[in-house]
Order: sequence, then structure tokens, then C-alpha cells
Amino acid sequence: MVTGAASGIGRCVAVEASKLGANMILVDLNEAGLQESLAMLAGVNHSTIKCDLTSADERNDLISQVGKLDGVVNCAGVGMTLPFKFCTEKELGRIMNINFFGPVYLVQSLAKSNKINKKASIVYMASIDGTVTGHIGNSCYAASKGAIMGSVRTQALELASRGVRVNCVSPARVNTPLIKRDNISEEQVEANKQEYPMKRYAEPIEIAGYILYLLSDVSTYTSGSNLVIDGCFTIA
Repeated sequence: MVTGAASGIGRCVAVEASKLGANMILVDLNEAGLQESLAMLAGVNHSTIKCDLTSADERNDLISQVGKLDGVVNCAGVGMTLPFKFCTEKELGRIMNINFFGPVYLVQSLAKSNKINKKASIVYMASIDGTVTGHIGNSCYAASKGAIMGSVRTQALELASRGVRVNCVSPARVNTPLIKRDNISEEQVEANKQEYPMKRYAEPIEIAGYILYLLSDVSTYTSGSNLVIDGCFTIA
């Protein structure tokens, strides 16, 4: 199951996993995007579920529709650029609900409902902001992603006895709809790319490949980890 599957990294993970023979459950709020992603999948036996993961009722409805899962990838999320002095309780609450509480409560409910198979793999989407570094205007976003990494470590410990692995990936900027915001111009984006040693952002497929690694049997001794994927940005 992949959340945030209507676009970006989530869509890319779903497509690439289907090529490897996985039966996919695509989850997102964007019904049109879900159908576009579904049409891109290889093979059959795939399904879509429209769901607002910040709603307990909708999460419970989702859980009632799925069987036992071998993998869960939490890609649903939002970004926000807002200086710390102007971060309101409403804005912080919104981004924490979408980026942290939604995916964490989803996995918690799946575990309580015994919907996660033994030796399954759970992957969360974090970020270099909040786990490794920080940027001006990103305090709310960084808080939500730092919280993800802290929860992942404890989840990994608590689920280890069942052979369930829990990890997160922390990309730098990726060419997805998430980076397109009204308060950031194309000129600012291009200037920011020049701060990266490779002079570009990652492509979704470059992040999806690492997520597929964490889902696969070649990473069976990897749990509680944070995989940084940033093209040398944080060491430059």
C-alpha cells in the first residue's frame, strides 16, 4: 500500500513496485490522480482508495477495505514555507496532522487490526530538514519530519519481534508537485539548485529506488534507519 500515490514519489514507487510483481493499493485524496496512477501500473489486481488520512473515520474505513499487507509506504505529505515568527497554531497543526499524525495513526491502526504481515516493511517519508539540517522558513515542515524519524525508531523496536522493519528516507529537494508553491518563484528554485553539488534536484525515480530497496528482501536486517538521499547537499 502506498499513500500519496496520485503523484510524485508515491506514484513512482507504485509504478516501479508493480513492475516487480507487487499487487498495489493506491491511497490519496486526489481521485483523478489515483486513476492516472492506476493506469500506469504493470499487471492486474491493483486497487485505489480515496482517503483523507487526517480523518479517523476515513482511516478506519480504509483499514476495513484492505487485507494483510507486506509493505506500507507513507508518501502523503505537504510542504510549507513560512518564517518561524509567523507560524500559527493552525498552520503547525495542519502540517503535523498531514505529515505526522496521519501516517503514524494509519500504521498504528493497521498494526492493531493485525493487517501487517510478519516480516513486512514499513517506509515513511521524512526529509533532510528536521532530521539532518534546517532551512529558513521551514520550521513547521522540519518539525513534522523530525517527528517522523523519532517515531520510526521506536516503531522499529516495538515491531522487531514480528520481523517487521520500519525505516524512513530523507531526501533533499525532489522534482515533484510539492516544491511548486505560490510563494516561491522559478528564479528562486533555479538559484537554489545551484547550492547543490550536482546542480539539480533529485528525480522521483531516484528516491523510489531506495524505497524499493527497503521494501525488498535484500534489506531484511535494516530497521530503525534514516536513509539520507541528498546528492551530497548536507556534506558540501
